[in-house]
Amino acid sequence: MSGRKTAAGKPLLILQTGSASFRVRQKYGDYDRMFVRAAGLAAREAQGLLRCVHVERGERPENPRSYAGVLITGSDAMVSDRPPWSEAAAGWLRDALDAELPIFGVCYGHQLLAHALGGVVEDHPAGLEAGTHDISLRAQAAPEPLLEGAPRRFAANLFHRQTVAALPAGAVVLASSAHDPHQILRYAPMVWSVQFHPEFDGAIMAAIVAEEEESGGLAPERRGDVADAPHAAAILRRFARAIPGLAEDGT
Repeated sequence: MSGRKTAAGKPLLILQTGSASFRVRQKYGDYDRMFVRAAGLAAREAQGLLRCVHVERGERPENPRSYAGVLITGSDAMVSDRPPWSEAAAGWLRDALDAELPIFGVCYGHQLLAHALGGVVEDHPAGLEAGTHDISLRAQAAPEPLLEGAPRRFAANLFHRQTVAALPAGAVVLASSAHDPHQILRYAPMVWSVQFHPEFDGAIMAAIVAEEEESGGLAPERRGDVADAPHAAAILRRFARAIPGLAEDGT
């Protein structure tokens, strides 16, 4: 992906914190490609308005002010292990918040952002949440432009073992699930994170769940049904479209 700035504005950053399994990548691409499809970023990529930085491989993003916004991916890593690359990314995110950069974190990105801002991330006491499950909006979600048009209850695809166990100061909980009370958090007017995966459609979720079942890490009765989750995907797309200075994709 190109990091080139254009007259249309600064590039959107995908801060990649891990990679999908080889089998999933072969069929669906890595996490950055899932974000490009789900958020409607193909035209922006073609215009040079998209950059991917693999922080888990030791790559480092530029100054936050070099970007129009940032999307943070999921990972097989654990935030509570505090690997050096993850701690460096947490520091960068603190700087990004100070610079008022629009931020959207997903799964590991959700937990990393909470950790960076003083929250506590640890193993979920109930273990793995996997498959397609219902997300319920809280009353304080009503005025959120990111959630405009979303029903009070909608399906989302999830795969996580850790959780935001204690919120950072100032974080607002916008949605919960039966398994996890912190499914959508807001930190600032243009800073959100979600525990679920809006970039996963039903086929991707099914492939990930199947691998986990094959390895013995997930009993079939624990995963729930697997399906597309269009309302969850729409949240990611709304974030991308709300970033100032980026041309409309039209997809």
